[in-house]
Amino acid sequence: MSRIGLLGGSFNPAHGGHRKISLFAREALGLDEVWWLVSPGNPLKPKAGMAPLAARVTSAIMQARRAPIRVTAIERELGTRYTVETLRAIQRRFPRHDFTWLMGSDNLAQFHRWRDWRGIARSMPIAVIARPGYDGAAVASPAMAWLRRYRVPLASFRNRGEWSAPALVTLRFDPDPRSATAIRRADPDWASRHAGFSPRDQVTHHLIPSGEETTTP
Repeated sequence: MSRIGLLGGSFNPAHGGHRKISLFAREALGLDEVWWLVSPGNPLKPKAGMAPLAARVTSAIMQARRAPIRVTAIERELGTRYTVETLRAIQRRFPRHDFTWLMGSDNLAQFHRWRDWRGIARSMPIAVIARPGYDGAAVASPAMAWLRRYRVPLASFRNRGEWSAPALVTLRFDPDPRSATAIRRADPDWASRHAGFSPRDQVTHHLIPSGEETTTP
């Protein structure tokens, strides 16, 4: 079975920090590749300022080139509204893949606000990647209070025969200060440079029409 890491997000826009985190996680966890799940809309983020899906996917493809990373907007085809639904649908669609959910410590800090977050933890292992300024909130979060009992050492995490989900591993690496918010602030017109492109989904191989509206669940 192929071992795939799933990194979800708005990628508004994608940047070198996403790439660095993904390649680090792939090496640390012994993954074959990482899939970037570009969300059509995030219910925990404001719709204002969200670039069209095609522009965000194009920026992600550019950042992922020549790396074992695939960019997909599979949620728009699955018709799922929440992460827990998306992950279960992906597991059904790709039964020969072994998935791990990748998230930054900033997301772990608010993980308890996600729909059926315990269902996500039960569906596949979770690897949390340190994010500057969020470690304290992540450790003190309600989700971490529940997940703490399922922590496993990295060496055991790499050996899939020793455990099953729920399982949590924490990865530490040199902090990367880059953020999509800072990039948008410095370059508010970044998405206009991708206008007119209809990128091809690297997992489903379907075109993503340029100008398709972003929707928020």
